[in-house]
Amino acid sequence: MIMRKILRYFWVLFLLVGTSVMAQQTSVPHKVKKKETVYGIAHSYGITEEQLRQANPGMEQPDYQLKKGDIIRIPVIAGGPSGRIVSKSPVTEGHIRLGVMLPLHQVNNDGKRMVEYYRGVLMACDTLKKEGVSVDVYAWNLSEDGNLQSILNDPDAKRCDLIIGPLYSKYMSALSSFVEKNDILLVVPFSIQAPELYSNRNIFQIYQMPNELTESTARRCADWFSDYHFVVVDCGDSTSTKGSFTSTLRRQLEMKGRQYSLTSLKSSDTNFFGAFLKNQPNLVVLNTARSPELLQTLTRLNAIKMSNPGVMISMFGYTEWLMYVTHQQENFHKYDTYIPSYFYTNLQTPQAMALQQRYKAYFHQDMMPALPRFALAGFDHALFFLRGLHKYGKTFDGAVGRFGYQPTQNPLKFERIGNGGLQNRSYMFVHYKPDHTIETVNY
Repeated sequence: MIMRKILRYFWVLFLLVGTSVMAQQTSVPHKVKKKETVYGIAHSYGITEEQLRQANPGMEQPDYQLKKGDIIRIPVIAGGPSGRIVSKSPVTEGHIRLGVMLPLHQVNNDGKRMVEYYRGVLMACDTLKKEGVSVDVYAWNLSEDGNLQSILNDPDAKRCDLIIGPLYSKYMSALSSFVEKNDILLVVPFSIQAPELYSNRNIFQIYQMPNELTESTARRCADWFSDYHFVVVDCGDSTSTKGSFTSTLRRQLEMKGRQYSLTSLKSSDTNFFGAFLKNQPNLVVLNTARSPELLQTLTRLNAIKMSNPGVMISMFGYTEWLMYVTHQQENFHKYDTYIPSYFYTNLQTPQAMALQQRYKAYFHQDMMPALPRFALAGFDHALFFLRGLHKYGKTFDGAVGRFGYQPTQNPLKFERIGNGGLQNRSYMFVHYKPDHTIETVNY
């Protein structure tokens, strides 16, 4: 049996454990206001008085009195693996129906990450509520071994204005057909194979495919650093996949008639230093993103700077280098480092810190220390598309300038792919400047 509860959308958690059909219960805090009653609080959250009392054992005492300022627990009940939750805001004319079809469970890392992403979506809905935007959220657990057809058979799936999902490529074909037939916008939040993008105008894909990123990053790198001498370093990493980038970059430079140098971490000091020019800024590019080879390169660069302080050296890295910032930020600043990425957030900014604090207050734990932060991704994605739908309806195309959008982590700028859907073309260089400031260069 599928259990269903209609709750205030902000407090819904969809936390499924294992493959049991039993409902899992958790709770969120509620601060009692003046004149509130047990019945009124239970009714407002769509639960029974008995469920509220069971979550707060003190209420069962004969002399219990509800007082202003008390913190009580509101039980949140999630459905089974094939079920779904409706988290409903006050229904007004023009309200938006959002569907989330992702693996929402605690069985493996995919599920845990998507639960955090979903929580970010709910936080965005709470922000929009304060702006007067009404959103109904329907969440289905579409796990790797899930039954998409049973979800699509749910009448509420057809009523959605926007669906976020899936995480797995195998569901794209059926879900693409479904949204096209029912005129629903589909946001594919992560990088999966989605050939339907090229024929279905209802699809938004947020992350570009790796081969597309390689080509565009190499082209933009060659253009942006037009006054630099490139030094490509072979790091001897047989496991690296970054050789495709350095070979594409070299091809771009050759097409532009630009000279570059090749060297290796195994080269002698004399030969390594010989790859650098003294009268022109040098840009160092490795053919691996691994930390050990980065450290070896920094050691070689330090030796050059010690003996020839006038040599100008910058570095161009990989998105993975953002994971090394804790230990390498000083070196990144020292070598004027540019890191290409489709996301970035300074977690110490007031905006990011406020969202981290909200997340911990609502869900009683910190965000996972992952890159990107999945809760921030869910927050940015939901805020962007729900605001767009609210303002433009289903004509929203995600193009630049449609409304004021200040991303916390994930910049979004969509372009249509032929006669098909829309793909995010936003990308940036995260620049660690020698003056110890950080800037993002959007392109």
